[in-house]
Amino acid sequence: MKTSDFHYDLPQERIAQHPAEPRDSSRLMVLRRGSDGIRHDMFANLGAYISPGDCLILNDTRVLPARLFGAKEGTGAQVEFLLLRQHAQGVWECLAGPGKRAKPGSAFQFGGGRLRGECLEALLGGNRLVRFSQAGDFFAALDSIGEMPLPHYITEKLEDPARYQTVYARENGSAAAPTAGLHFTPALLDALRAQGIRTGFVTLHVGLGTFRPVKAENIEDHVMHSEHYSIPAETAQLIRATKAAGGRVVSVGTTCCRTLEAAARANGEITACEGWTDIFLSPGSTFRCVDALLTNFHLPESTLIMLVSAFYGRENTLKAYECAVQEKYRFYSFGDAMLIL
Repeated sequence: MKTSDFHYDLPQERIAQHPAEPRDSSRLMVLRRGSDGIRHDMFANLGAYISPGDCLILNDTRVLPARLFGAKEGTGAQVEFLLLRQHAQGVWECLAGPGKRAKPGSAFQFGGGRLRGECLEALLGGNRLVRFSQAGDFFAALDSIGEMPLPHYITEKLEDPARYQTVYARENGSAAAPTAGLHFTPALLDALRAQGIRTGFVTLHVGLGTFRPVKAENIEDHVMHSEHYSIPAETAQLIRATKAAGGRVVSVGTTCCRTLEAAARANGEITACEGWTDIFLSPGSTFRCVDALLTNFHLPESTLIMLVSAFYGRENTLKAYECAVQEKYRFYSFGDAMLIL
């Protein structure tokens, strides 16, 4: 299939610049596989579509305030770094700009010296490998001086950085939020649990590859980025118990979906595990574990809309997106949600 097969037209004003307030006041489009019917509702009513005995699987990764502005030692030249992923203790792969100021051997001060970085290596593709040192805890220093790395299509200032975190975020490591989870409030999660819907957590640290366009003309030629994931024993057991009792596994977001499908055995069984995945789910892919998908509305020609098309069908997906544009849904990270059952 061609990348252009996943294009749709989106007016600029439909791209959400701010999160809904409260979180669960966003809209919810409800779709059913095997049907082209579309239902419109509110996210707060999610429990009307998920049954007792089903389980929600959520990604508990925490977005790092990963954008750092530093001064080059010796010259004071300003350089921006964006942390992508950790290679070893204190050693991170970063984007650096302008890159010519971040040559191997150069060093930088951040936050008036609270954090120091030394460029170790220029990697293939232009990223930099940087060793950071600081007095005290690295993540505490990052929380103090770093900025939240919002996607490029969000151009307005985010007043509260916590709104780009899920309410259950706990594992440091992402360069972007698992945005389907941004709609949940603690009260909504409690209400769903009281309804008999169980919740389990996986961790997949979201990389910036999520936002990179597919440049290959044919999607089969696209090289997927790799991300680290882990599935704890209690979540694996929850999924097995849910399946055995006839319940559905509802993936909250494409990151959870990729995690579960990467880890699932041929028979769909999930066991505790961790590793790296570059799984690319596109039309023709088989879903072994996930029974329902909760997700936001994604960029045209992106791997994420291809994943949704794999789960729901390309024609139905594009029809749903066309309807969302007409009905003035809000798109992308701070936008509304769709539930595919």
